Amino acid sequence: MPRLSVYFIRASLIYSVLGFTVGGLLLANKGIMYFPALWNLLPLHIELAFMGWMVQLTMGMAFWILPRFSNEFPRGNETLVWASFILINVGIFFVGVYSLFAIQGFAFIGRAVEFLGLAAFAVGNWKRIKPLEAKTRAR
Repeated sequence: MPRLSVYFIRASLIYSVLGFTVGGLLLANKGIMYFPALWNLLPLHIELAFMGWMVQLTMGMAFWILPRFSNEFPRGNETLVWASFILINVGIFFVGVYSLFAIQGFAFIGRAVEFLGLAAFAVGNWKRIKPLEAKTRAR
C-alpha cells in the first residue's frame, strides 16, 4: 500500500474516533439532557464523520486501488495528491474551529480549502481513469 494511502486511512481512522466520540456525547445528551449547549457540536460531528472519516477513507482507498497505466508516473501526480491531503485536513480544521467558536469567515475558508483539496485529488489522479474501449462483436 502506498505511503499516501496509509496517511489518508490513518487520518480517517483518527477522525472516526473523534466523530464517534462527539456523536456519542450528543446521543447521551439526547437521552439525558445534562448539557443542552452540547447540541452546538452537531456541525462538528457531521464534519468529522463525513469529511474527516468517510471522504478521506474513500480518497485513500481510491489512491491505492485506481489502475496504474504508466511506468513513468504509476500513481499520477503525487505532489497534487499530497497537497490534497494537506488541504483537506486544513479545511477540516477551519470548519471545526468555526463549529466551536463561530469565527466569521472560517466556514467559507474551510469549505473552499476542502474543495481545492478534492479538486487537487481529482486532477492528480485524472490520467489513471480511462474509459473502457468499446468492444464490437462480429455477428
